[in-house]
Amino acid sequence: MPTYDLSHSLESGMPVYPGDPPVEIEPAATVEEDGYRTTSLDVDTHAGTHVDAPAHLLADGRTLDEYPLETFRFAARLVDLRPLAAREPIDADALYSAVDADAALEADLLAVCTGWAAHWGTDRYFEHPFLTDGAADLLVEWNCHLGIDAPNVDPTPTATARDGEPDGYPAHRVLFADGRLIVENLRALESVPCEFDVHAYPLSVRNADGSPVRAVAVVE
Repeated sequence: MPTYDLSHSLESGMPVYPGDPPVEIEPAATVEEDGYRTTSLDVDTHAGTHVDAPAHLLADGRTLDEYPLETFRFAARLVDLRPLAAREPIDADALYSAVDADAALEADLLAVCTGWAAHWGTDRYFEHPFLTDGAADLLVEWNCHLGIDAPNVDPTPTATARDGEPDGYPAHRVLFADGRLIVENLRALESVPCEFDVHAYPLSVRNADGSPVRAVAVVE
């Protein structure tokens, strides 16, 4: 079965959400000096391609270890919305136009392709399109988790933020209130077909609010 890597590699100096600590991956021991090689990882739970749990924002939200392991093997439906403008809101009508309700209801994750993975490593990456709370309500109606090739499903605050953009994380909160998971910073969604499976297993961290994942698309 063809497989596609939907993950960005973890490395020092990689893009992180504004205000989050930088990723630092450094040698801890070397073959030359110690006779063996190990590496130190200093990584936030929301660095790189990662999954958000409701506990990320909700005091009483579920943590990742409260979900059965099979939850992270998703039956995915691609929602290709390209082309989109910087900071363009994605509303429920846009989702309806891109995928019919019957198809969405057969999936448990909608993978939204904005095209913004092409801007990874640049300032423009944080000027990504975002979901409205109405679009999040539709995902809840469809009983779907969400994946997106952007760093945030809500608008990321930057110097170019526009008047009228929602404050905070309304789309996150709608999804989290229903126990939905969010996979952010996906890549290569333009390479996959309309239907595929996504394996995005988090690290086994107790009480995790999020975790980097190796997101892999499997196509039958």
